[in-house]
Amino acid sequence: MAKLRTRKHRVVLNRSVGGDTVISIILTLMGLFMFLPVWYLLVTAFKPLGERNITPPRFYVIRPTLQNFIDLFTNLNMTWVPISRYIFNTIIISILATLGCLIIGSLSAYALSKIRFPGSRFVFALIRYSLMISSTIAGITNFIIYVALGWLNTYQISIIPVWASTLGLYLMKQFIDGNVSDEMIEAARIDGASELRIYWEIVMPLVKPAWLTLMVTTFQGVWNTGASPYVWSENLKTFNSAISTVQTVSSGASSAAIILMMSVPITVFIINQSKIVETMASSGMKD
Repeated sequence: MAKLRTRKHRVVLNRSVGGDTVISIILTLMGLFMFLPVWYLLVTAFKPLGERNITPPRFYVIRPTLQNFIDLFTNLNMTWVPISRYIFNTIIISILATLGCLIIGSLSAYALSKIRFPGSRFVFALIRYSLMISSTIAGITNFIIYVALGWLNTYQISIIPVWASTLGLYLMKQFIDGNVSDEMIEAARIDGASELRIYWEIVMPLVKPAWLTLMVTTFQGVWNTGASPYVWSENLKTFNSAISTVQTVSSGASSAAIILMMSVPITVFIINQSKIVETMASSGMKD
């Protein structure tokens, strides 16, 4: 009888050590290949002008410099709106859009998962089908709605539409279905707990990986959003919109700008990556 292999006191697939080694080598090489563009961008951000013009390009820097970052902020400070305004807009829009998406998505997911009401299956079916519709298709309809609501060139246009994320609601609903039992909810109702108390004190702690995933993905999407066609006032634009105007000045300043924009969402993702993997593994279609 074959002996089961264990790793850290857990049973693993009964592959040979050689097979595990080959798979690890292949995955490592693929990971390095995928990381190569990011590495080149990072190196270019610290290259002086002479090294950036070398052909063929090099994946290392001989004399690193911070001049590219200095040029970036110098060009941004030449605009009539201070750079602090762009940074403030980016932070406030990202935080409010993420919080609203998290609260509305989790409340809606809890209602669809644990509260039986007429048409709940039909509503969830519409949510699933909406995932197949590109946002470009609804562009004209959205524009008409924004005009009617008077949201053009306002903060609302960058914040409130994010709250209607059907992907986040879908992930939350599927995770609640698989990790929160109906018996637990019924027991809390019998004890006299209100629906809001059940949602906040029972459901949310149990689905922490799901709402962390929703928070990270929403924050990344909003943070990396470029210039909006619905916002033309410089006082309302984000840092990402501002740096897009100076990226054509030099490749060094462009690389420095991209590195700055990437650093925040990548850091947030690294901190919460284990929870994100757990959510993706538990939120597949079950019906």
